[in-house]
Amino acid sequence: MRDGGRPLLGRAWFRPFNIAIHVPSHKLTVTPSETKELRGSGWRQVTGKYPKVSQPGLGQYKGPPIYIELVPGAKTRFFKCRPVPFALVDRVKDEIVRLDKRGSLKQVLWSDWASPIVTVMKKGGKVHICGDYSATVNLFTRKDVYPLPTVPEMLTVLTGGAWFSKLDLAEACQQLTLDEESAEVLTPVGLRRMKRLPFEVDVAPGVFQRLMETLLQGIPGVKPYLDDILITGRSEKEHDWRLEQVLKILANNGLRLNKEKCSFGTEEMEFLGFRVTKEGIQPTEEKLRAIKDAPPLKDVKQLQAFLGLLNFYSVFLPRKVTVLEPLHRLLDSTTRSSWHWDTKEHAAFEAAKGLLTAKAVLVVHFDGTKPLLLACDASDYGLGAVLSQVENGQEKVVAYASRTLTKTERNYSQIDKEALALMFGVKKFHQYLFGRHFTAVTDHKSLLGLLATKKPTPTVMTTRMLRWRLLLSAYDINLVNRSGKLMGNADGLSRLPLPNQESTGTPGEEFVNPSLFADVMMMGVEGNEGIDDVTLLDARTVAKLTRKDPILSRLQHWVLHGWPSGNQGDHFTQFIRRRDELTAVRGCLLLWGSRVVVPKHLQKDILEVLHHAHPGAVRMKALARSYVWWPGIDEEIEHRVADCSNCQQHRNNPAKAPPRIWNWTPRPWSRIHIDFAGLFHGRTYLLAVDSHSKWLEVEQVASMESKEVIRYLARLFAIHG
Repeated sequence: MRDGGRPLLGRAWFRPFNIAIHVPSHKLTVTPSETKELRGSGWRQVTGKYPKVSQPGLGQYKGPPIYIELVPGAKTRFFKCRPVPFALVDRVKDEIVRLDKRGSLKQVLWSDWASPIVTVMKKGGKVHICGDYSATVNLFTRKDVYPLPTVPEMLTVLTGGAWFSKLDLAEACQQLTLDEESAEVLTPVGLRRMKRLPFEVDVAPGVFQRLMETLLQGIPGVKPYLDDILITGRSEKEHDWRLEQVLKILANNGLRLNKEKCSFGTEEMEFLGFRVTKEGIQPTEEKLRAIKDAPPLKDVKQLQAFLGLLNFYSVFLPRKVTVLEPLHRLLDSTTRSSWHWDTKEHAAFEAAKGLLTAKAVLVVHFDGTKPLLLACDASDYGLGAVLSQVENGQEKVVAYASRTLTKTERNYSQIDKEALALMFGVKKFHQYLFGRHFTAVTDHKSLLGLLATKKPTPTVMTTRMLRWRLLLSAYDINLVNRSGKLMGNADGLSRLPLPNQESTGTPGEEFVNPSLFADVMMMGVEGNEGIDDVTLLDARTVAKLTRKDPILSRLQHWVLHGWPSGNQGDHFTQFIRRRDELTAVRGCLLLWGSRVVVPKHLQKDILEVLHHAHPGAVRMKALARSYVWWPGIDEEIEHRVADCSNCQQHRNNPAKAPPRIWNWTPRPWSRIHIDFAGLFHGRTYLLAVDSHSKWLEVEQVASMESKEVIRYLARLFAIHG
């Protein structure tokens, strides 16, 4: 029925009347490429609802104009126009006319303020006009301190997302109208006043970031970064809903997008040099190519630039056993003047390029709901830390970090280096770790007794280790031990560190505190052979003799580079028992951070210094325990005092009274012995013993006064006679 009308026969009557109608069936076949195009196309309908947002031209924010506040007493500044190259004069004039027509500039006849313009060439031969406010308005503005989000904060917002969009606001700050009389620029065609907020003014980034975060607050999975807006969703439907909310807000406020720079409904996105997908984050191919194609370095500046690029991508540095120490050594102040590039440096350079060009470089999105694991390790010259989260029983890397040790830190004992690595990792990933429980892993088991905050603080600790323990007490940390063979990530980073940018050690710790040796040095004895009253415990002397001592020299190597396994002989037993308390500073071995381990050659002289005033064994030991140590020092002090006739003659040794022997009494209660006992649990007791039967009577008394004794004895005699 072409012209329509009421049907005469319905479908239900076909079977009773044996009417058979054959309708040809059709199958719709969709190719994989067409399927991919159909998926993720919901954004087209969303953007179609708000066509004005994508229209060409400059948007205009419908809110109040931006006011740039100047500090009181700001002095006006007027600069003349800078000469424009003859080849660009016509293009500059055309650009000014264009800005006049679209409402960005307004011609004025006079002003107390004027900033010169700067002409910037763009692609295609076009010019961009900027105002140079560095010597005018920027000197007197009240600084907008609104913080810009960091890269980790931006990437954390994308956690869990599978669909992404990146919106680019056309000319950003230029969409905000300006209510300010100090933003005039002097051009070749006269004085112009900026009617839109220029991005060259130092307050512009903070103003624009605050506005965008205020407009978009409350929408999950959305984060603005200056002129970019990142949108993500776990599903296409969720992503499209969030995209629509953002476009609605932009349309209602008169803001427009640069559609050519926007990307909608994609499964991967590039942002600030990072490639973001559902699986995680990677460096962009363009940046990787810049590293891969980098030519051999010719000077320190090129080396700093190359390592700076590596540092930007430090969160991606996977485990590698290649050592970059030759490159770091070239940055040392002592070697900068003599640049030396040889096969060793070139091999390290190629290894560094391979760090980020490996296909396996990928870190997962940080998820605050999953358990966190921090693995830290230290080598002779670097620190490494790996932050991971546990997913389905597997450790997935969130970020890597590493740095080289300073000149002072390289002299730390191995246990101090391991503790320093832990502090470096905690400080580096503070934003991820603070306020939640996490597990820290170390391959140095001794740290568990020193830094585990859930265990009692050891009685004896170095001040450095005690300070680190106090810092860790602010974290909900569970410190555990793991074999070094299973610490590949952190161990590789500690052997492949980036140049040092921060120090966790104490500033100015390059030399031993002179007061450490002051008191002992002043105890020198004038006239005694072999004793120098000034340099007896001088750090250089001790270090020199330590290097010559066959036992201490090996100990120092073990302290700095790690202790061997197995039995090393009886000479090292006392030292191995105290290996976690030994440190090396300026070539000297210190026990518990303050006691100098004295070489064999100096031990006899130290004994003479300690014994000079004949203070006795107790005082000599007390003095020695503040400054010096060697195995068996207490026994040697006792022998020295015992061999000294003056000490024996004047020692405090009163005659011992012989014990009194009491005769046995033939009858009970003919003689009793009484005495006080206590305090026991805060109470005092009076005891009485019968000398004949050894019968014991005990009574609690309030005090030891005579009236209490009289009362007790009266009661006792009344009972026993």
